[in-house]
Amino acid sequence: MKVVNVNDARQREACLARLCAEVYGRDAGLVPLASFAGTLGVLVRQDAARVLALTDDEGRPAALALLVSDARGESMELALLGILPDAPVENAAERLVAELATRAPLRVNAADADQEAMFRRAGIQRWLNGSEGLRIGLAPRHPDAGPDTLPVSLNFDVNAVVQSFRQDRELFDGYKTRFVRGLEQFPERLFPERL
Repeated sequence: MKVVNVNDARQREACLARLCAEVYGRDAGLVPLASFAGTLGVLVRQDAARVLALTDDEGRPAALALLVSDARGESMELALLGILPDAPVENAAERLVAELATRAPLRVNAADADQEAMFRRAGIQRWLNGSEGLRIGLAPRHPDAGPDTLPVSLNFDVNAVVQSFRQDRELFDGYKTRFVRGLEQFPERLFPERL
């Protein structure tokens, strides 16, 4: 089992497309495409996003994650997490979070008790109460912070991206082509880069 930072631009697009499709599903309208476009057009362009994969020993991907930097560059938020069907690793999402929690100043958001329990099993033990019942978990390497002093993660407005698609057909068609191509070219194997 390995964690791979997907740096190759074509593989990153393919993994991001697959991650958005897995997280949002097929019935989510334009949200998967808008998330893909906003991540590439805003966060990747600002070098504020990382796509990571958990693979088995033969490089077959089992889970994917999108980490987004905060505005100060002190921590990273787990923005998206998805497990692939027929994952070759048991508890792949939990194992990926556990690996990331030991390596990065990671922040996670738990929408419910089941998610929080999974994150706790992955080693995230410091918890804060966020707005609207959201639970915020901080990995051991995350700087100390309270709910009012957490650094703000960089982001984009999904609704604004959808609106721009409606106003600019060429922009929509370009990202749609890249999204579909990414899904079609999703790599069967990913390997860590050699230094």
